[in-house]
Amino acid sequence: MRFLHTADWHLGRLFYGTSLIEEQARLLDQLVSLAMERDIQAFLIAGDLYDRSVPPADAVRLFDSFLTRMAAASIPVIAIAGNHDSPDRVGFGAQLMRDRGIHLSGRLDVAGQIENHSVKLEDEHGPLHIYSLPFAEPAWVREHLGRDDLRSHESSMAALLDLLRDQHPAGTRSVLLAHAFVGGSSEEAQETESERPLSVGGTDFIDASVFRGFDYVALGHLHRPQRAGSDDIHYSGSLYPYSFSETDHLKSIHLVEMDARGQCQIEKIQLQPERTLRIVEGLLEEILEQAARERGAPGQDDYLLVRLLDRGALLHPMARLREFYPNVMQLERPILEAEIHRGDTSAQPQLKRSPADLFDDFFHEITGEHLSQPQQQAYVDTVEAMNRREREGELERETTT
Repeated sequence: MRFLHTADWHLGRLFYGTSLIEEQARLLDQLVSLAMERDIQAFLIAGDLYDRSVPPADAVRLFDSFLTRMAAASIPVIAIAGNHDSPDRVGFGAQLMRDRGIHLSGRLDVAGQIENHSVKLEDEHGPLHIYSLPFAEPAWVREHLGRDDLRSHESSMAALLDLLRDQHPAGTRSVLLAHAFVGGSSEEAQETESERPLSVGGTDFIDASVFRGFDYVALGHLHRPQRAGSDDIHYSGSLYPYSFSETDHLKSIHLVEMDARGQCQIEKIQLQPERTLRIVEGLLEEILEQAARERGAPGQDDYLLVRLLDRGALLHPMARLREFYPNVMQLERPILEAEIHRGDTSAQPQLKRSPADLFDDFFHEITGEHLSQPQQQAYVDTVEAMNRREREGELERETTT
């Protein structure tokens, strides 16, 4: 059995106010082509299909287009809702779509209908049962199972998995889709800035041992591709880097090949976005000179965080950078900020400077020279005259009224 495991698409995501829908559409085109080229038997999506519970129209249209193409190619899609998704919106029309091989699990159905979260596939080695557990808060599971002891994500997940194990035919292979924060060692469960916490206070953590007995566990939620405490429990990672903390990630999709015994060989296939996220660091003038030399080179349309190592005031750094890099999203001044944080008084004036000092910086930026003493006095006289005229104008308006 050969299947693809992916997760955390976050369709409709805005990145610093910029829509990523075009990047996401190109990546979904890659996934459809890959599914057809590698002759897979199932396509698994482990939650966070959308970025928010009420997704924008273009995100819904994009997902609809993906499902339509997969159904036309007769490739079963098995997807669950994540913590970003609306269970009811993800599950809309699920019963109708099952006949076309599209299996969407939005809201958990635990009232004697847990089989609705099971898909049975066949290959030359026999049946494979794929179980889907969409994200659900412990309070919801506690209420619907009638068990007051289910107070954490781990205990709730364990109770749901017991239901699945009770119905699983002995001696057959199994795959589980889940959306959760799972770990089993200090090297695992590496989080990033773009993941929304599942709960407050750390009660969202689930130990990997809870998933014993499944031949492969396809997880969603953490955006870094990683193993979760066991060789058969994996996060595929997100479709695209959604924060600058993910710039070192190699975004990929897992191609899983399972043999007759349930043993899995996993191939990580790297995705190729047209634009990605990068961090550029250095002095402003050096960055601009390098950009000018490389004008038109690949990567200048990437989404950038620029860390400027200059200490003094800078004139319109964002505008100047965007002449070469149109998608600069964020500027940082780490040296200056560190000095301010340490209470270095020599750095304080860089952020809280007098108008005269700021004008001197501006003059130096334009001419390359600092104000002379007569020029400084001319600046002071001009500003004082402007302030005097402003005060006199206000007094005249008050007298008139």
